[in-house]
Amino acid sequence: MSAELPDYYFRVRENGAFVFRVDTENRQRRIEMDQIAVVNVRNGEVKPHGDRVLSEADIAAIQDWLNDRVALLAERDVDDILRAVDHMNLTTQWVQSRATEEQLDQVTDSLLLAMHDLRTVLVRKKADRLLRESSNE
Repeated sequence: MSAELPDYYFRVRENGAFVFRVDTENRQRRIEMDQIAVVNVRNGEVKPHGDRVLSEADIAAIQDWLNDRVALLAERDVDDILRAVDHMNLTTQWVQSRATEEQLDQVTDSLLLAMHDLRTVLVRKKADRLLRESSNE
């Protein structure tokens, strides 16, 4: 563990974080965390906690964290989808080699509808991209 603590701590929550200023410069040398703001990742909104006024350093640290968090979540989204592709391949192998008729009866309609829905959206999005690309040329 590093002897030097960061100046800020971000307690992640579903759509953002609570932001705390970390203080060890007190008489007891205890770690104190003072909540200074709430951050919403979806819309980028930063709300100071209570009557607090955020300093430029506070705002810069929060913005840096927000930028990093948005990038991390975007990477995770793509990774989740690539894992879903792997899972679809494993599902195909299961259907072909091990699934019983009863199991297939349980999953076939749900899988077919989900795959049809996904295919429809993917085809529409790809067509939109191709149309935009051809109109930009």
